[in-house]
Amino acid sequence: MKTKTSLLRTKIRNSLILTAIAAMITTPVAAQKANFGQIKLTPGFDQQEGVAAGYTGGSYSLSAISNRDKNRKICIGFGDPNPDHILILEEDFEKLTVSINSGNKDTTLFIQGPDNQTIRCGDDTGKLKDASVSDRQWKKGKYKIWAGTFTAGDKFNYTIKVEEQ
Repeated sequence: MKTKTSLLRTKIRNSLILTAIAAMITTPVAAQKANFGQIKLTPGFDQQEGVAAGYTGGSYSLSAISNRDKNRKICIGFGDPNPDHILILEEDFEKLTVSINSGNKDTTLFIQGPDNQTIRCGDDTGKLKDASVSDRQWKKGKYKIWAGTFTAGDKFNYTIKVEEQ
């Protein structure tokens, strides 16, 4: 018959094993560097400071990070396991729009907030296939941005633009 101490040790060991497994599963995406660098912004930034370029590619399902964003919108698309850009907001912003221009290819956007919990996702913009996200209350911090595609493996050159509203 097991003692209380023995049972407690088993529970602690099992808990540590589960924590280690969870860390191994989530660390590859959360801890890696951006493919195309950083965009660092303060309120009133010059328009060119909010522009960067890159290219899509990859077969990593972005919905594996989160399948819904903070507004319950479905997150879709495929990209690289690494974020494509890191957006650093040095202060809070009331309203921002992040958009992709790929020449009307079928792109998606996945933005993970500084708390790793606040997710913003975007797909088609109006009648265009290029993705965008427009939202309020962007808190100061580091945001990971993935420029994805609707179909895994599609490679498109794009420009990403962050605009203050």
